[in-house]
Amino acid sequence: MPKGYWVSAYRTVSDPEKLAAYNKLAGPAVKAGGGRVLTRGLRVVAHDAGIAERTVLVEFDSFQQAVAAHESAAYQEVLAALSDGVERDFRIVEGID
Repeated sequence: MPKGYWVSAYRTVSDPEKLAAYNKLAGPAVKAGGGRVLTRGLRVVAHDAGIAERTVLVEFDSFQQAVAAHESAAYQEVLAALSDGVERDFRIVEGID
């Protein structure tokens, strides 16, 4: 079964305090949903039309698990803390089996 991944590319951070609150809450919610943070780095080299901002990659055992974790009540509460503090491109993608 192919793994699932959350890919977040932050375009802008307008409220660092909201991002900090989100970061504090997101780890436990992601872990509870079965996710493993692979990178949460600030060092990025962007190419083509990319933006060199914070990028986060989270791995799940399956695509379905990744979708369910995002839709969970726990993660939705975490998103409320982030609110409009950032603009990001968030995707859930299926890995190659």
